[in-house]
Amino acid sequence: MAEVMSKTCMYSPCIIHRPQQQLHKHRASFYPIISSPAVEGLKLRAGRSSLSSSSNSEFYGRKQGGFVVGSQGTGNRSKSAALGAQMSIAIGKAQRWWEKGLQPNMKEVQGAQDLVDSLFNAGDKLVVVEFFSPGCGGCKALHPKICQLAEMNPDVQFLQVNYEEHRSMGYALNVHVLPFFRFYRGAHGRLCSFSCTNATIKKFKDAIAKHSPDRCGLEPPRGLEEKELIALSANKELSFNYTPKPAEQPLAVPAREGIPAEAEPALASSHSNSDATLPLPLPRALQSTAASKAAQDITDKSLVASGR
Repeated sequence: MAEVMSKTCMYSPCIIHRPQQQLHKHRASFYPIISSPAVEGLKLRAGRSSLSSSSNSEFYGRKQGGFVVGSQGTGNRSKSAALGAQMSIAIGKAQRWWEKGLQPNMKEVQGAQDLVDSLFNAGDKLVVVEFFSPGCGGCKALHPKICQLAEMNPDVQFLQVNYEEHRSMGYALNVHVLPFFRFYRGAHGRLCSFSCTNATIKKFKDAIAKHSPDRCGLEPPRGLEEKELIALSANKELSFNYTPKPAEQPLAVPAREGIPAEAEPALASSHSNSDATLPLPLPRALQSTAASKAAQDITDKSLVASGR
């Protein structure tokens, strides 16, 4: 009976109600059960695990004068913080796919003024302007091949325009599909523009092969068209200023002496109509022979009249 009572006391010591004397007896029998070899083994294992975890922790020091002095805790914490910052920076850079594999002849445009200046400073070089978006799957898939073509054509300037950051500029330039490309060269201005994907990369390669040969232009680079520059300057969200060129006036023809300027057009039209009906002038040789014949006839007539 005592063994049965001791076993029941081990599983639920707080539920059974006993008199005070019996409770002391069972308490005495309860403690040996708790301190059995199995329980002691568990305590020993727990103690070892706590010692191993404390020795492997970042703060591991020695006790001096009632205080624990850490030997490596502060350095490890600073190193871990610096490592975490480097990892966060590396992860942030890894997410920007359009910055991978960039070549020296590739540049990201920072605004409308930067685009205009880059086209003007390129001179006679072939300039390829690419409009992309970070969330565009086709742009992301095409980016490695664009970088390869930029490496194969170091004389071609590649400009990248982030459509998400410069949406107003894209609207002003009538760009409504991505990825989109524009080819510019010197005084010729815009050569061609089209949309291209990873499946139609041959169109891009053919355009580079067609427009990449060296050319020498005598006029300054044109860059963007006049209406595009006006549209960029009209957009209030863009910090771009442009003054339209004055319209070319036709040259004024000076009036003839004695003829008012109002009568010049009518006189010119009458001359043009009358010139169509006038006979053509004779050559000088024919004119001289005709004049000599006329003079001979006049002399013959005068001789006949005098009776010779």
